Amino acid sequence: MHPSRVRVLLPGGDRMSGPVVYWMLRDQRLADNWALLHAASLAAASTPAAPLAIAFSLFPHPFLLGARRRQLGFLLRGLRRLAADARFRGLPFFLLEGGPAEVPALVRRLGASALVADFSPLRPVREALDAVVGELRREAADMAVHQVDAHNVVPVWAASGKLEYSAKTFRSKVSKVMDEYLVEYPEFPVVMPWNRQQPDDVDWDVLIDRVCSEAENVPEIDWCEPGEAAAMEVLLGSKDGFLTKRLKNYDMSRNDPTKPRALSCLSPYLHFGHISAQRCALEAKKLRHYSPKSVDAFLEELIVRRELADNFCYYQPHYDSLAGAWEWARNTLMDHAADKREHIYTREQLENAKTFDPLWNASQLEMVHHGKMHGFMRMYWAKKILEWTSGPEEALSVSIYLNDKYHIDGRDPNGYVGCMWSICGLHDQGWKERPVFGKIRYMNYAGCKRKFDVDAYISYVKRLVAQAKKRKAEGSPDTGSKRPKSEVIQQLNMSKTLI
Repeated sequence: MHPSRVRVLLPGGDRMSGPVVYWMLRDQRLADNWALLHAASLAAASTPAAPLAIAFSLFPHPFLLGARRRQLGFLLRGLRRLAADARFRGLPFFLLEGGPAEVPALVRRLGASALVADFSPLRPVREALDAVVGELRREAADMAVHQVDAHNVVPVWAASGKLEYSAKTFRSKVSKVMDEYLVEYPEFPVVMPWNRQQPDDVDWDVLIDRVCSEAENVPEIDWCEPGEAAAMEVLLGSKDGFLTKRLKNYDMSRNDPTKPRALSCLSPYLHFGHISAQRCALEAKKLRHYSPKSVDAFLEELIVRRELADNFCYYQPHYDSLAGAWEWARNTLMDHAADKREHIYTREQLENAKTFDPLWNASQLEMVHHGKMHGFMRMYWAKKILEWTSGPEEALSVSIYLNDKYHIDGRDPNGYVGCMWSICGLHDQGWKERPVFGKIRYMNYAGCKRKFDVDAYISYVKRLVAQAKKRKAEGSPDTGSKRPKSEVIQQLNMSKTLI
C-alpha cells in the first residue's frame, strides 16, 4: 500500500497487542478494500499477531436515516450479504444500530489496539469520525486511529492539497502520480482467528422492515441487486457485463439518453462501496487495446471527474450551498436573481413532474420511478430548475432535495457537484450573459432535440414508469432474499485468500 493512502489520526502508545477494528463507513466490501487490508496488516504485524474485526454503525437521523427507503433498503441488504461473507471468512461483523457514538465503547470492550476508518469527504461522516477520535483521545490515548482513503484511486489528500478550479487543473495532478497508485491489490494478510466477544445476532428481516418503515416511503428498485458479487457481475459478467459486453459503445453513446445500455451502470455500487473504483480501472485498462477511446472516456469519468467531486466536497465545507460557488458565479447569479421567469413552479409541482416541458417531466419521472436519471438529462434537469424557481438558492436546494430523495446514489459528492455545476457553474467557465442564468452555461429543449431523439427518450421513460407501476401493483419482490449463484461461487473462490 502506498504510505500516503494512510493518515494517522492518533499515534497510539506502546500497546502492540489487542484486536484491530476496521470501522467500515463508505466502502462496504471485503474485496479490494485498502482500509480493510491496512487493518489486517496492522493485526498481522502486532506482537503477538492479533485478530481482526469489522464494525459498521448505522448513522442516526439526519444523515443515514435521512435517506429514504430506496437507499436504506439497498444499503441494509448489501450489509446482510457482507456480514454473511465476513462470517464465512472468519471475520466478525459488529453492527452498531446506535450510530457512531457506540464505536468507542466497542473498541474498549474488545480491548482493541487500533481502529482503522475509511474515508468520506461529507460533513456528517467527518464530524462523526472527529467525535470518535476526540473521545478515544481522552479515554484511550494508547490506542491508534488510522484513516485510509479506500474509495479513490489517488487519495484525496495526495491528489491535491487544495480546492481545484477545474477538471483540467485536477487532471494534470492526478496523471502525474497515477502509476504510483493504480496498482494491483496485494494478498490479504493472515490474521489470528477471532477469540473475543462474538457479535450479536442480527435479524436482518426485522431490521430492514423496521428501518425502512421509519424512512420516507420512496419505493426500492429491483433492477439493481446490492452486494459485491452483483457489482462484479455488472462490471465483468459474461451475459451483460459493462467491460465484457457493452464497453465499445461507451465513447459514442454515453451521452445519448435513448441508449442507457451504453452506460456502465456502476454508480450505485461505487456509491455504496460494493466495488472498488480501482478494480474497475484495472480491469478497464486490460481492455484498452480493444476499445481505446471508450476505455479512456470511462477512466476520465471514473477517476478524474469522480475524484474531482471528492476534492470539492473535501476542501469546500459549503459544498451544498451557494456559498460554495466561485465568486464570479455567485455574483452573476445574484445579479440576475430578480429577473422575470416565464414559469415558476413549486417544489411539489417539480417533484410531481407537473411542468409544461415533457422532456423535463420525463427526466423527473425516470428518477422517481427508476431511481436513476441519465447523466446528460441530470444537467438539463437541474438547469431548468434554476430557470423555474424564484432564485439560485431555492434552485440549488430543490435540486439537491430531489436528487438525494430519489436517486439510488443520492447523498454523494457526485450528486452535489452535479447540482453545483449545473446551477452554480462549478468546474466550468463563464459563458455569454443571458437573463436568469447570467454567465452560467445554458441548456434548452431545442439543443436537446439536436443532440438526441427527444420523443424516443420520453417514450422510453413512459415504459419504465408503466413497468414500475405494474411491479408495485403486483407486489415488489424482496431484492435481498436470494443470493445469486455468482455470489456463492465468488465467496468460495475468495475464501482461500481471506482465511
